[in-house]
Order: sequence, then C-alpha cells, then structure tokens
Amino acid sequence: MSAPTPLLEFFKRGEVARDVRLLAAQGVLAPRAHEQLSILVFLLDDGDPEIRNTAKDTIDRIPEESLKGFLAGTDVSIDVREFFADRGVFPAEIPSLAEDPLIDAGPEAPVVDVELSGDEEVDRASITSRLSQMTFPEKLRAAVKGTREVRAILIRDPNKMISASVLSSPKLTESEIESFARMAQIPEDVLRTIGANRAWLKNYGVVVGLTKNPKTPVAMSLNLMGRLNARDLQKLSIDRNVPEPLRIAARKKMLQSTSG
Repeated sequence: MSAPTPLLEFFKRGEVARDVRLLAAQGVLAPRAHEQLSILVFLLDDGDPEIRNTAKDTIDRIPEESLKGFLAGTDVSIDVREFFADRGVFPAEIPSLAEDPLIDAGPEAPVVDVELSGDEEVDRASITSRLSQMTFPEKLRAAVKGTREVRAILIRDPNKMISASVLSSPKLTESEIESFARMAQIPEDVLRTIGANRAWLKNYGVVVGLTKNPKTPVAMSLNLMGRLNARDLQKLSIDRNVPEPLRIAARKKMLQSTSG
C-alpha cells in the first residue's frame, strides 16, 4: 500500500490553478519524493501543453540512479513503477530511504525571512504577518520548504491544499506529527491524513494524540483506542473533552480487560 498523498489528490480532482501546476511541473514545488513523482507523472496528461512538456523535461532531468533507488521503495505506486518500466527504468536492488524530493528547482533561501526574538508569541505574530502577505503559490512553497515555525502556523490554514502541503514536506519530523495529532484547532482532514499513514501510527504518541483529539472522527478514534495502554485507556474513559461514545467504549474495554 502506498503512503497517503493528500497533495496529489488536489491535482487529481482538478482543484489546482495553472500557476501552481506549472510550479509543480518545474520541480519548484518539491514535496516528498513519492508524492512529487506521482504529481509529475500525473501532469504529463495535463490539458495545458506547456505544463505537459515542462513535466516531461523535469522527469528527464532526474538522475537515473536516484530514480532507480526511489522506485525500489515500498511506498511507490504500481502505476508509477509501470510508467518507468515502459521507459526501461527499473527499481534498484536497494531502495533509497530518503524522502527528499528527487528534483528541487526552487530557491534554497528560506521562504520566510523572519529574525526570531525568542518570544514565542511575538515570533508567531511576525511569521503570521509575513505569511499573510504571500501569494498562494508562495504559501505553498513555504508549507513545503519552510521552517518548523512556519509549518506550525500553516498546518492550521483554512485552505486544505496548504495544510496538505505541510504534511507533504520532506522536512516534517515525527515530533511535529505528534504535535499536530494533539491540536484541536486544525482541520479534520489533517487528522484523517495522519491517521491514514501507517508509518506515523507506529509512533505511540501520535496514536494517543489522535485518540484523545476531539476533532478526530469518532470511527477513527474507536479504532485507535485498541492500541492504548491501560493507563491512557483509563484517562480516556473519564476525559470530558472527547465524544461520549468514545468514553463509553473506553470504559467497556477496561471492564473487559479486568474481568478477563
């Protein structure tokens, strides 16, 4: 099973403006490798000839050894593998474990140039002010290439494509995912994406965060509840911030474990 590709879904649904599609075709919008390549392959069928040709040129510029190492990974879709097999490019024997984009044609300089003062509230206000002046494509690049502070702000952005871009950032760390899972102020779609990623769910802190987050869909919380240890299950059973069906289910599970 391939890892979730929330950013790719926007392209497939036709919800991406031409200027952003062109940035992706150029390799300027550089998410994680598996998502970047899936988007580039998808753009080969774009209705705009310039975007189609640009995507083809960008794919042709990817170093073959990097491409082969990537194709050997477990999160590569069958469609992408078949696409390159038809062109005589096959997976290497040893997969590449890096999530970095296969090609990055964007600027290396920080997207948000704000001097941090050490005061968290002041710094957040400064970064938020700078982000508010950006165009949509600039915000997308900030979501993918920006700093940890930038991601912490943009993950709450009301535009779903911006928050999806944060989750697609190669710079994203496990501790950030754990922090996002606990946030009650972020869109439900973000929590759904985190909960659909098996690699992220290997982190117990992410599981706890999602289960206790009142914004997490109840069906997902009920499913994750089975992974909680006795201590966290007991806390969940009396947590007034979570939906009542989840508290009741936690109490039932505790009774079953004690009676068994």
